[in-house]
Amino acid sequence: MDDSSGVGVLDKAATVLSALEAGPATLAQLVAATHLARPTAHRLAVALEHHRLVTRDIQGRFILGPRLAELAAAAGEDRLLAAAGPVLTALRDHTSESAQLYRRQGDARICVAAAERPVGLRDSIPVGATLSMAAGSAAQVLLAWEEPDRLHRGLHGAKFTATVLSGVRRRGWAQSVGEREPGVASVSAPVRGPSGRVVAAVSVSGPVERMTRQPGRLHAAAVVSAANRLSEVIRRTEE
Repeated sequence: MDDSSGVGVLDKAATVLSALEAGPATLAQLVAATHLARPTAHRLAVALEHHRLVTRDIQGRFILGPRLAELAAAAGEDRLLAAAGPVLTALRDHTSESAQLYRRQGDARICVAAAERPVGLRDSIPVGATLSMAAGSAAQVLLAWEEPDRLHRGLHGAKFTATVLSGVRRRGWAQSVGEREPGVASVSAPVRGPSGRVVAAVSVSGPVERMTRQPGRLHAAAVVSAANRLSEVIRRTEE
């Protein structure tokens, strides 16, 4: 049976990834396992490394990269979204502010679920909205636990600093006041996958007049509790 997709470079890249499924491999071992020419195997492995689908261990051998774990976590998004509705609704009712769930997508963050404050002045973020990773408490949370190189790249042009992100990691939550939009404050906390990696951020947001200039004092405990509930849902579905 022909396993070819008809797109040669993709078939060869898949062969490299499949070979690394068995464990770390030197270039010579990769050539032996894939039956690719040495220059081809090297070119594909380095290209996959660029996209973080492949990385290297301390001995310089090729191994499967962290991007695969990120994609696997994203594949669980349906379970996360199924649980997010009731959790965000409860958070909104407890805080009387709009609640959102964000996931990172490249250099942006996407609102993938929301529970709006039904009446009065509110910060309305529709599901599907694309927001910057350079401002806001959710952006801080989604960046704070990234690998060092991605974290430092993410700080270029950001309205927060490495010191702010250090505080986020220490506390376990983030707050912002007028950072994303004048007059708006927010509090966010991380949702973690089974490996402990941050896969999403839960937020509440509203006008500074209600949220105050220290919104974490009012809402951090509730936001962290909601994020922990979603983290537990993900862990249970992976067991």
